Amino acid sequence: MTFHKEGYPTLGFIIVVIAIINSITYYFFGEYALVTGFGYLLSAFLFIVVVQFFRKPSKTIEINENQILSPCDGKVVVMEEVLEDEVLNEKRRQISIFMSPLNVHNNLYPIGGKLSFYKYHAGKFLVAWHPKSSTENERTTAVIEDAKGRSILFRQIAGALARRIVFYGKVGQEYTQGEECGFIKFGSRVDLFIPLDAKLKVNLEQKVTGGKTVIAEFVQKTHTPTLPWQF
Repeated sequence: MTFHKEGYPTLGFIIVVIAIINSITYYFFGEYALVTGFGYLLSAFLFIVVVQFFRKPSKTIEINENQILSPCDGKVVVMEEVLEDEVLNEKRRQISIFMSPLNVHNNLYPIGGKLSFYKYHAGKFLVAWHPKSSTENERTTAVIEDAKGRSILFRQIAGALARRIVFYGKVGQEYTQGEECGFIKFGSRVDLFIPLDAKLKVNLEQKVTGGKTVIAEFVQKTHTPTLPWQF
């Protein structure tokens, strides 16, 4: 378990706030143990919340080129067939994973391969489970394609509290399945758009773990050669 690099500015700000709260409490209410005790408890609470939110657990990723792994911790809130018309222009199965403020908020690549597309969209800050958050909220869109030409489009979507999305990937570069691709602060959602023929391995309302839970498996397509006398 480590502390995520995206949390250091917030941690520094909270430490300053804690110092101010304790200084004021001690200066004006130093004689009142109940008041100073409450100040200390509030300080401890704020510190623990920040450390808990920006925690980064150590994970061992079992790479499997035929599996699509969860890109984040959270709960599956949407499973439906949609027309993905921003990049792929084809029907896909959308799997949406909601991350509460209690979840780990770093994001991982669901498959390994080359990042073929990336775009940032400024937008609104509707609650992450709102149906229109996928198209109207602040968000990123990325597509990663493996060596077999199989692609996964995924979106990082800001929620009502999450107002900063970070994405580390560069178009044209290769990335490993389960490698960290970004971070979203304070409650958010990730949408996956997988092929319709992929075999689902999760259910609606199921809790998932980034880099561990298998969302779906690619269909293994076998090619049977046509013999000269076959038509």
